[in-house]
Amino acid sequence: MQDSLTSQRRRSLLLAAGATLVAPLAAHAQASAEEIVIGGSIPMTGVFSFAGIGINAGISDYVKIVNDGGGIKGRKIKYVPEDTGYKVDVSVATFKKITSQNKVNLYYGDSTGFSKTINPELERNGAIMMAGASFATELNDPAKYPNQFLVGPDYTEMFGILLRHIAKEKPGAKVAFVYSDSEFGRDPIDSSEALAKKLGLSVPIKIMTPAGSVDVSGEVIKLRRAAPDYTIFHGYILAPIPEFITQGKQQGMTSKWMGTFWTMDSSTVMKMGEAGDGFMGVMPYRYYYDTSAKAPMLDKIRQMRPEYQSTAYIQGFLAAMLFTESAKRCIEAGKPLDGKNLKAALNSIKDFDTGGLIGVPITIKGNSIPVGRVYKADMKAQKMVAASDWISL
Repeated sequence: MQDSLTSQRRRSLLLAAGATLVAPLAAHAQASAEEIVIGGSIPMTGVFSFAGIGINAGISDYVKIVNDGGGIKGRKIKYVPEDTGYKVDVSVATFKKITSQNKVNLYYGDSTGFSKTINPELERNGAIMMAGASFATELNDPAKYPNQFLVGPDYTEMFGILLRHIAKEKPGAKVAFVYSDSEFGRDPIDSSEALAKKLGLSVPIKIMTPAGSVDVSGEVIKLRRAAPDYTIFHGYILAPIPEFITQGKQQGMTSKWMGTFWTMDSSTVMKMGEAGDGFMGVMPYRYYYDTSAKAPMLDKIRQMRPEYQSTAYIQGFLAAMLFTESAKRCIEAGKPLDGKNLKAALNSIKDFDTGGLIGVPITIKGNSIPVGRVYKADMKAQKMVAASDWISL
């Protein structure tokens, strides 16, 4: 009887010891298999839906590619987007909803307004790294926005790329700035005027108009008198750019016309019609149809989606690529996936190959990717063609 009690006790102790070993192993297996969550405030309706739909498709496609390949170190990625209609209050409510229902590691925001509003929450929470649709210069400040980054150059850096191209093409050129009366429009103007002077260029005129202005005849007269060699538009999507160009040409202006990212999608420029022929601008990524160099990631995109995809799609796709690369580096280093570690991992990216989405390897030191290329509209071919090499700042 005593022997049987002893063996029973021994068996119980062995089982208990086994359980204490199994418990942490099971917990570890569960932790390593835990999903990596990307949340998204995505404007799929409203004034910015033309971009939001592309961004959403780009993020979804890259997540699918990674998950089809087994995830990151066996961990799958879960993408949780919600439509915000491009409204800051809706976007904030969406963020709170998604983060309360999921353990979110990464987040995509829809606007500068949202990025600025949610920043105190990101810092308090500490668990999330965020990117988004904004290229606002203000966000390119790691001290003020430590857990955020821009998927390309900020607006001031975009102007910097254009001005360097101009200074090389026509030293001493006169450059006009035409911009919208909005935070978006005013963002790069003062610092870019200072840079122009530093590059030996002059800025004879700066013209500010309401964002969607239609009647620009008075402004065109002022612009013609200033006789710029180049005119850079910023803070608009399309209108009133075609009106400026058409009337300017009718009045004998010989200026070259330029734009920044949100004007430069192929479908937007092609809407300018005849006025848009030769229109130039800065683009941080290769266009969907660009086959001028080896770009395996673009080949993959064209296989997945045989019809044209916008530059907003490429931006979303690249955001997801950088999100997952940062997560992968954290996991490999055995670090928790929180905002600080993910951002440090992002900033360890040096000479990184994006599969040809950007034509040069990228290095991310701060909050932006300061690289781009000048493209030019060829209306006959209905395409944007390269007008410069890749310019890294």
